[in-house]
Amino acid sequence: MQIIKSNKAQFEYDIHALVKAFYPEWELKVLTPDSVIKDRKILEIQPVMELLFEDAEVVFYVQNGLHNFAKDNNQQEEKKDAIDITDREEKHDKEKEGYHVYFWRYTDQVEPRAYKNAFKRFLYTSLREETGISLPWGNLTGIRPTKIAMTMLEQGGSEAEIAEYLKKEHFVSEEKTALGIEIARRERDILSSLHYEDGYSLYIGIPFCPTTCLYCSFTSYPISLWRERVDEYLTALEMEIDAVAALYRDKILDTVYIGGGTPSSLSAVQLKRLLTKLRNTFAFGSVQEFTVEAGRADSITEEKLRVLYEHGVTRISVNPQTMKQETLRLIGRQHTVEQVVEAFGLARRAGFDNINMDIILGLPGETAADVAHTIAAVKELSPDALTVHSLAVKRASKLHQWIEENGGTAYNNTEETMRIAAEGAADMGMVPYYLYRQKNMSGNFENVGYSKENKYGIYNILIMEEMQTIVALGAGSITKRVFSDGRIERCENAKDLETYMGNIEEMIERKKRLL
Repeated sequence: MQIIKSNKAQFEYDIHALVKAFYPEWELKVLTPDSVIKDRKILEIQPVMELLFEDAEVVFYVQNGLHNFAKDNNQQEEKKDAIDITDREEKHDKEKEGYHVYFWRYTDQVEPRAYKNAFKRFLYTSLREETGISLPWGNLTGIRPTKIAMTMLEQGGSEAEIAEYLKKEHFVSEEKTALGIEIARRERDILSSLHYEDGYSLYIGIPFCPTTCLYCSFTSYPISLWRERVDEYLTALEMEIDAVAALYRDKILDTVYIGGGTPSSLSAVQLKRLLTKLRNTFAFGSVQEFTVEAGRADSITEEKLRVLYEHGVTRISVNPQTMKQETLRLIGRQHTVEQVVEAFGLARRAGFDNINMDIILGLPGETAADVAHTIAAVKELSPDALTVHSLAVKRASKLHQWIEENGGTAYNNTEETMRIAAEGAADMGMVPYYLYRQKNMSGNFENVGYSKENKYGIYNILIMEEMQTIVALGAGSITKRVFSDGRIERCENAKDLETYMGNIEEMIERKKRLL
């Protein structure tokens, strides 16, 4: 456990996110005067960093020697020229023994958001100088970096102005700046035909999986333990479906997405029941995209694919994550590489002409050669889209415990592996069309969706850009209503299956109040 102390309860999220990006192996806690500490031993830990907010200045103490930690972690070691955006200087009268000191003085009265952005610039440049590392996305800590470019495009900003802003205000690299602008421009074109104010999209969550993968933190339950109660879950889901159809009977349905979990954990009969209910309840004439995450190869059968195709599903995913057998076993996938190939072939023969495949970079023990092998195997199958994920270590996942036992150096994503994946997608005739980031991503990179022309995942863009209301049904799902003024309000369903099924009327009432 590493401790950062701050004398002010402000910016804890940004402090944690930025420091964690530079020191990804740390188990990190930010303490402020408002922190509630149950474990008193934490108070005895010497802080590695301290932040003192004093009137019109901020002093940042960094324990001497930490820069070696980051450089030894195979991150970028290139020392960038400092960009002078602050009045930073060493403050000798406050210097502590064994600490480097960074100082920021601001003189103008600024509104809170501008002050926050200026503080993040100060913290980022201090950490950059301390470590010699420049992060690809600079000081951006949110999951939607393309939203900045999209907003500026909508406001009439030029690409040159957007690039200048991203580099100057957030220190985004030229490569990521170009990628973000390209994707924002493409997203705007793809979404141009959607109905924002009088339309919506629908998400259906199926919280069952054959097994739980090492890296997964989503709401999911082993299908083997819940098989006898799946129909009970579908009954609760059908009640939500009826309620939403009544609430939004005058709205236009643009996209439908069934995710999870692993939707294909359901039997063919159960899939037919769900899809028939959707088709009979909602007006599908306006639907531009109907996606089902077929997901894991060990849950895909010819019969299930036939049910999906016959009920008008237009887009599916067959997700290997890696084509290295040893890694599949390590991450808890109880299927073989050969089963992935077989499942993909079944989907093609069933008639699907829009198949996405997911892969993850930075999986434990995988090298650039392993990623190149996965990309070569995917290219032989020639999917219509490829989603490239950078491994994100979630606290609720088994991977978090695995890293504590095996060390963080066992997983690593790099610029090289990102390049291998990007070049592989380009070789298949794909372009990047959506992008998002997560906390604790290996290498501080991003997740990118690549696609051939007109095979884009529209829902994927919508969930990231938050431009349209998405009504989400099922355990653990979150509905997001987007108002005409841009305001967003959320409504969550219970994650626990028993709670969801036993209190479905309450879930429905929540939606009625929001929608």
